[in-house]
Amino acid sequence: MNAAQKIGAFFDLDGTLLVPPSLEWRFIGYLLERDEIRTKNVARWAVESAKALLNGGRCAVLANKHYLAGIHESVIAEWANTITHGSLPLFVEGIDRMHRHLERGHRVVLVTGTLAPLARAIAGHLPRGVEVRGTKLEIRDGCFTGRISGTHLGFGEKARVIHEAAEEFDLDLCQSFAYGNEMSDERMLGAVGHPAAVNGCWSLKREARKRGWRAYSWGDSRGEKKRTLHRAPAPKEAR
Repeated sequence: MNAAQKIGAFFDLDGTLLVPPSLEWRFIGYLLERDEIRTKNVARWAVESAKALLNGGRCAVLANKHYLAGIHESVIAEWANTITHGSLPLFVEGIDRMHRHLERGHRVVLVTGTLAPLARAIAGHLPRGVEVRGTKLEIRDGCFTGRISGTHLGFGEKARVIHEAAEEFDLDLCQSFAYGNEMSDERMLGAVGHPAAVNGCWSLKREARKRGWRAYSWGDSRGEKKRTLHRAPAPKEAR
């Protein structure tokens, strides 16, 4: 293994690579249009979210997927088939950055709290060679149960995934990169030697200034009425 292959580049998805709303909300919109989500599932989701907010905080709320209960897993493949090339509003600078890391031989990993099957479904719209780590869903008899399998991939879980990848692939985290936009990405960013706050919320921008992290504002996107692409220069480390 050469030096470049020991370097990882870890990217958050929603708000970092993908223009809001999140990928999961886009999927929910598709389900609502098809009348796939049952009223009782919405009611249960609301009740469980309220309980989770009181007892477990934001991470527990994000782990609540009861709106999916009883829906066959094949619906994700059907949804994925509706995504045409260039239809997702992905930040050009982010996709560009992924390409540059891959060209240098770095291991590029999407580390996202969104549902793993959704993230895998859009992998074909990302540069070839990008790996995906997301929140897994529990499935029984081909249908979603409304529960996740394992833990929601947010906050400290993202850092855990990065450390696991470093151990599995012998990566040097001190030479590695990470890109995120929310405080939920803070531990992930802190796990590497070259962190970057991308389109950061005010609290992450403040943290980035305090800790001397790079900060980027990625504004141009491809897809959804965007007609022109502008390549942004990469920082020296990623060239």
